Amino acid sequence: MKRALLCMVVLLVTSGAAFSQEIITLGASVQETGALANTGRYYRDGYNFAVEKINEGGGIRVAGKTYKLALKILDNQSDSNLSVRQYVQLLTQDKVNFLLGPFASDFALADSSVAEKYQVPMIQGGGASDQIFNRGYKFIFGTLPVASKYFESTIAMIGKLKPAPKSIALLYADDAFDVSVANGTRELIQKAGLKLTEDQRYSSNTSDFSTLISQVKSSNPDVILVSGHETEALNFVRQAKSLDLNPKMYAFTVGVPTADFRKALGKDSNYAFGMTPWVVSPANKDQYFGNAADFARAYTARFGYDPDYHTASAVADVEAFAKAIEAAGTLDPVKVRDAISQVSFPSLYGTIAFNATGQISLPQTVIQVQNDQVKAVYSQSGMLSYPQYPMPPWSKR
Repeated sequence: MKRALLCMVVLLVTSGAAFSQEIITLGASVQETGALANTGRYYRDGYNFAVEKINEGGGIRVAGKTYKLALKILDNQSDSNLSVRQYVQLLTQDKVNFLLGPFASDFALADSSVAEKYQVPMIQGGGASDQIFNRGYKFIFGTLPVASKYFESTIAMIGKLKPAPKSIALLYADDAFDVSVANGTRELIQKAGLKLTEDQRYSSNTSDFSTLISQVKSSNPDVILVSGHETEALNFVRQAKSLDLNPKMYAFTVGVPTADFRKALGKDSNYAFGMTPWVVSPANKDQYFGNAADFARAYTARFGYDPDYHTASAVADVEAFAKAIEAAGTLDPVKVRDAISQVSFPSLYGTIAFNATGQISLPQTVIQVQNDQVKAVYSQSGMLSYPQYPMPPWSKR
């Protein structure tokens, strides 16, 4: 009798603990392996770090109940078709509550159709292509700046350089993000009164830029803008050196903010321009992490590498869900979707507020590798520090 009574008490206590531990599960398909794994890790680790921090702070309050966040992350192996199938699985089999995104616009473009079909909101900081947001979808939100304006700050800075550049070569990969970048950049170049000497599209993940570089050398532009993946940027710089390509400056959409870029190229990374919507500044305050500088220190200690804007955008995705779910006061996906569209809060990444198409508006800060370190040189407020320009020829470095 005593043993039976004890079992009943244990069962009641255990059941009560399980009942009180309400869970909200966020699901994502992320490139943990394959060609895009180096960047995919930023999203996996960023999502996990944000979930840990929000749970440490007490979780999320919804209609008088406290919920903890949980993650269900699947490895899409850098395969966009597998990624789509995994998002269907997350919703239909794993029964996650809401969706976080993958890395890369091609993936987000396809995966967001799953969110739209099942009417479950997805917040993602890995895809910036205009195509993702111009389809009239209601359940996709993004925390990267719009791709067509990625070079906007760079071209604004070009107008302030001396001697003033007069001509630009534009090279871009053939995926959704880079095509959007190129489409917007052409307009920016025209408005700035600059001459477009080369407008060349290349296959994503190409390793041989020799033909393109030969064409660019013959037209001799002052500036070269390259929109592509980090591996492509690395290959371009290496081959620019070997083929003695010497513009006054070159700038890349990706790669330059990362320590991996500088490690891979060594001294040859110097003078390269890039961009970032996020800089590690204590001015960016955050409810969960303190500020961006606090976050960066804690992240590096936790994962053994420095965060970049991909990480910060991933963290902002999770925080946006936390804010929206609390504001909605329910886990109903349509009502949470409506709350996401109305959020506005400061974060370590910047102010998170989505426009009518589902994107946030963050200006790009132009950065340059100077003396083996990344330095911010230009923002919307103007020149932050004068860049190292013009770039010296390879023979004189």
